Amino acid sequence: MEQHLPKPKIFACSQSLELAEKIAKAYGTKLGKSRKNVYSDGEFQVSFEESIRGRRIFIIGSTFPSSDNLMEMLLMIDAAKRASARHITAVIPYFGWARQDSKDKPRVPIAAKMVANLLQAAGATRIITMDLHADQIQGFFEKPVDHLYASTIFLPSIKKTNLDNITIASPDMGGSKRAYAYSKFLESEVVVCYKQRLKANVISHMELIGNVEGRNVIIVDDMIDTAGTITKAADLMMEKGAKSVRAICTHALLSGDAYNRIKNSKLLELITTDTIPLKKDASKIKVISCAPLFADIMHRVQGNQSISDQFLM
Repeated sequence: MEQHLPKPKIFACSQSLELAEKIAKAYGTKLGKSRKNVYSDGEFQVSFEESIRGRRIFIIGSTFPSSDNLMEMLLMIDAAKRASARHITAVIPYFGWARQDSKDKPRVPIAAKMVANLLQAAGATRIITMDLHADQIQGFFEKPVDHLYASTIFLPSIKKTNLDNITIASPDMGGSKRAYAYSKFLESEVVVCYKQRLKANVISHMELIGNVEGRNVIIVDDMIDTAGTITKAADLMMEKGAKSVRAICTHALLSGDAYNRIKNSKLLELITTDTIPLKKDASKIKVISCAPLFADIMHRVQGNQSISDQFLM
């Protein structure tokens, strides 16, 4: 069906150029030509260097900090709208600002909702993203959202390891749903870490709910920022008699002292995707590309085909 439609064009925001090139290659095409001009004071302007009139276009860009990455996506969408693109699909592998999905105390913003409003106001007609920090963020949009799960990538990889006595772990109570979904597919046991925070990114206390003695533990999470939670959980599990501890996460923000924490922890390895480019190579970190998954979904969106069989969770 896709061959009867005008061919789409794929463009990249500068922060996700490497991933976008992989996606375009997996899709079977090349990236469209665009340009980013930066003024002396840091302001920048984006432009499409080829016609996009009447076409579906995919704009690929994760919106991790700095806020310039979100701004670049918004400007690309606005430029596409003003250039008469037929459909504008924002492909946002990592949807930034998603941790602020509700008011957890008085007088704070709901940033995820604000970002959804900005993307729609700019002119996005569809959103493709992966592993939102909270599923309900899909409801912040009035446009279609294709919410993909990295389990589609990770679970086959876990199966290939042929590990025995697997236990899936959640690093906090909020991730227990994700952990149970993995355990159901792997027919494994589940443990959950209960943590208390002094403030954001600072853990005061952590307890383990469940038994890990003699087990090969795999901690699953949607993102790792400072790596404080994941490394503390790994060390705790090894103290409780775990045979080995691995971690998988979709979005490796890895800020602050994260790389050193992972290096010095009892984690055997961290498996992640390339939704966010790594700041540096690390011996314990293995990257599995999400490009083939996004390329496949983009083909299906262009061809008006179902994507439901791509969900393992």
